[in-house]
Amino acid sequence: MTISTLTQQLREAKHVVVFTGAGASAESGIPTFRDALTGLWERFDPAQLATAEAFRADPSLCWGWYEWRRQKVGQAQPNGAHVAITELANYVPKLTVVTQNVDDLHERAGSQDVIHLHGSLHTPRCIDCGLAYTLPLTSDALPEDGSRIEPPRCSACSGYVRSGVVWFGEMLPEDAWSAGLAAAEECDVFFSVGTSGIVYPAAELPLRALGNGATVVHINPVRFDISTQEHFLQGPASTMMQCLLREAFGGLPAL
Repeated sequence: MTISTLTQQLREAKHVVVFTGAGASAESGIPTFRDALTGLWERFDPAQLATAEAFRADPSLCWGWYEWRRQKVGQAQPNGAHVAITELANYVPKLTVVTQNVDDLHERAGSQDVIHLHGSLHTPRCIDCGLAYTLPLTSDALPEDGSRIEPPRCSACSGYVRSGVVWFGEMLPEDAWSAGLAAAEECDVFFSVGTSGIVYPAAELPLRALGNGATVVHINPVRFDISTQEHFLQGPASTMMQCLLREAFGGLPAL
């Protein structure tokens, strides 16, 4: 599919879904989950810190890890991809943003009602009773190499407060997953941005969109195998999303 054909479909679309993964936030300088770690964290596989069992075994280590990650997100700024996705909402009748990312960069760029399939660093809750923790989290600067931090306690049951991200072995949030599926099944154009489509069940979304007749476009700096019915735009998320907006709708200033 040529850019001109794709942009024509984008102009005619009634519902566009943008589905983002780690690659959409990497340009903001946020370390991805699998990036090489330093300091306290270099001795740990991140996967070993991302389970309920790990948290219960060493709450201060796991809470420190996620507070370190939350601080890194706070220091980052939305990049051109986040801004372009927000701008796209001004040009299409309906835009749904679905993300695997646990940061808030889409929201900080101005996107509304973002569907978080893997939870968020900014929605902690009690590990025992599930009550949302709404008190401010620490704003103290953490050591660059990370540190152990005692988690807050739940006001209802005194259980430890855990991160709001989806851990290994946990189900995706039911409401978010249902909303993501519904959007994928009813959209005209589906962009998969910065995700390689190998993490299930989230990777099922572009397949659902394709099965319901949508144009599915993958945007990624590194090419990977897709079906002959899908399309690939190779390049950074920010560059490609800005290019699409300018080609489809014209007059959009460089972001």
